[in-house]
Amino acid sequence: LLFISAFATAQDSLKYYNNERYQTTKIGMTVLGSWAVANICIGAAGWANSKGGQNKYFYQMTTIWGAANRGAAILGYTGNDNKQLTGVETLKAQQKIEKIFLFNGGLDVVYIGTGIYLNHRGITHGLAQLKGYGTALIPQGIFLLLFDGTMYATHRSNGNKLQRFLDKNPLGFNG
Repeated sequence: LLFISAFATAQDSLKYYNNERYQTTKIGMTVLGSWAVANICIGAAGWANSKGGQNKYFYQMTTIWGAANRGAAILGYTGNDNKQLTGVETLKAQQKIEKIFLFNGGLDVVYIGTGIYLNHRGITHGLAQLKGYGTALIPQGIFLLLFDGTMYATHRSNGNKLQRFLDKNPLGFNG
């Protein structure tokens, strides 16, 4: 009876950690989706009203990034499910989400660097398209770096709590 009640408590606790991961990701995808919609609206309006040159390309790239971010937010939102997982499945899901946001943070640094490079090339070669694209990439990369960093830190905190819980409450027999 004692073993069964301890296992039931562990399952409830796993449900808590899975729900934390689910809710954090859901909120994050809502934030990313909102950022994307703002970029699409501002970018499309600016692109339609631009007279050409650097501004046209800045707004064009802002619109494109908005669409890409919207797609990522939809995929992240729909791919995020709150189902009952075992201890091993919970740990794997937690590690996977942390790796995703850590990897994305690395990509964000590349976006910022690419934006700086394109902006510099646009200035040195007098190319409005490169300057506009580069200028648009920098704030996108900065926002995404802050977003992915925050998401990673939040998920990592939940992962640390989960790891401490699993250390105190092993869910299987070790022989």
